Amino acid sequence: MVRITGILQKMSVENTCPVTYRLSLGGQPLVVNDYLGQDIEMVFSGRILCLACGRQTRKSFQRGYCYPCFRKLACCDLCIVRPELCHFSAGTCRQPQWGQQHCMTDHIVYLANSSGTKVGITRATQLPTRWIDQGADCALAIFSVPNRLVSGQLEVAFKAHIADRTDWRKMLKGSPAVVALREIRDQLVAKIDDGLLELRKQHRITFLGDADIVPIVYPVAQYPEKIKALNFDKTTTISGCLQGIKGQYLLLDSGVLNIRKFAGYEITLIS
Repeated sequence: MVRITGILQKMSVENTCPVTYRLSLGGQPLVVNDYLGQDIEMVFSGRILCLACGRQTRKSFQRGYCYPCFRKLACCDLCIVRPELCHFSAGTCRQPQWGQQHCMTDHIVYLANSSGTKVGITRATQLPTRWIDQGADCALAIFSVPNRLVSGQLEVAFKAHIADRTDWRKMLKGSPAVVALREIRDQLVAKIDDGLLELRKQHRITFLGDADIVPIVYPVAQYPEKIKALNFDKTTTISGCLQGIKGQYLLLDSGVLNIRKFAGYEITLIS
């Protein structure tokens, strides 16, 4: 029997076939794929530690932070979930150095097929990690832009015609229907032509017409028939046979666990 205690953080990923998932727990990088088909148990100690400052907190904010850090850190600002509200250029970023590194750098506007086709944005350095974290079966980069604000403005234009969110329950029920991403891309670009023209007058916007569609295969032996979300806030012990991993979810025969949601929680993994 193996027992490892540590603080949960999102799993790191590598786009192998299938995706390789690693979980750093107690200083040990665990290849989660190795646990497929095995019974595992995770016991929550009751302690939640802030990922930024390390202090103990009663409640986790923005997936892993204490309330003071939630109020202070730029990565917890509203513009992180709504990039069109990025206010770095206004001089009001909570952490200008962080903003310079994370927001004032090349971003990609893309299409992904997860629970269906959606538009999204991310830093260029975050591909294909972002697509894997969203559980996309394939994805296609559309535009490269100079910063987060412009990517958000383009996303707003696109989402007038297409979804910008993943239905996580649908995503965890199996692979989505095959779609023609390039055809969808061309149709959408034509629909936002006027707004795109205006943005191009002010910013560098590069159309990635030759980008390849990136396929992603997940280590899933069996998808759940019913989606039951497992929650450390409701029970201290979660156990079951690991049947798959997709997005940031462990698919157990007892339910699905969103690892990223419980970042900062101290758990003991028993296998």
